[in-house]
Amino acid sequence: MTLPAGWHARRPTLDDVPAILAVVHAADTFAIGHPDFAADDVRGALTAPNVDPERDSWVVTGPDGTLVAWAILDNPTGAGREFVDVFVDPDRGASVRAPLLARQVERVAGRAAERGLPALTVRCPAYPRERRWVEELVAAGFGFVKRYQVMSRSLAGVPGEPPPPPPGVTVRPLRPGDESELRDFHRVYDTAFRDTPDYEPLAYDRWRARIAADTAWDEWFVAEVDGRPAGVLQSSDQALDRNEGWVRNLAVLPGHRRRGVGAALLSHAFARYAAKGRESAGLGVDLANPTAPLSLYVSVGLREVRRVDLYELVVPAAGV
Repeated sequence: MTLPAGWHARRPTLDDVPAILAVVHAADTFAIGHPDFAADDVRGALTAPNVDPERDSWVVTGPDGTLVAWAILDNPTGAGREFVDVFVDPDRGASVRAPLLARQVERVAGRAAERGLPALTVRCPAYPRERRWVEELVAAGFGFVKRYQVMSRSLAGVPGEPPPPPPGVTVRPLRPGDESELRDFHRVYDTAFRDTPDYEPLAYDRWRARIAADTAWDEWFVAEVDGRPAGVLQSSDQALDRNEGWVRNLAVLPGHRRRGVGAALLSHAFARYAAKGRESAGLGVDLANPTAPLSLYVSVGLREVRRVDLYELVVPAAGV
């Protein structure tokens, strides 16, 4: 990795979490206007199951020793495509972002070889204000692939009890102690997303292991139509620092779409968030997903607050 004179790159440790968080907050404030990361998010990224910080991550310090950049690679499922984030302090670290990107692309090539694959696809996010970053991605061979939209709504005035669902539809919290219930939840989720572009299936055992640390089970819901599971909603605590309830996944089986099941699930989640004192509710929308039209989210009061574009590169395995 070629860096300006006096700058140094090294592998991060958990002792770097506060300094990394300061960089991420500076990057987020530039890109979206406010911090969007917590210390636990940094620790989670560095300790994720498919990440080795000693091989998959870098930090860069400036001439005075201050940490100014962090690059991290992730693969949530351990299969399929890789994701790379390169965070820089916009006032001090902009010049090292392209070298860090090049190093991470090189690492993706190595990971492809380790997995015995001819190539791996890597994706990087970019917000509208990050024009220089987009130029660097394009210069590195990345191309635009899709856009995500982040939506939110205020929960002011939302009662703690949801409105009644459509006839024939019932919504209830997940029963996390019931193994067959969890298998039904996974089955509905997996089946519903099969017709979604870019979906990477995850076997039940691996999915179960991934959700083992989740605790807010009362924010997960199951919708039944005539007594049979037809839709599910999974919440996340990723926005608690903003006192916002967050919908991580909403899935409705193909045969039950556009019958009010999705709206009923969202209404129940919003009511639960409101009952807990959350100020808002939010979610991210893949605009390339044909199964969840924006009209559904608009109908329950959600509005766009920001968008992020994904850029993609197919990286041949090292030695190929």
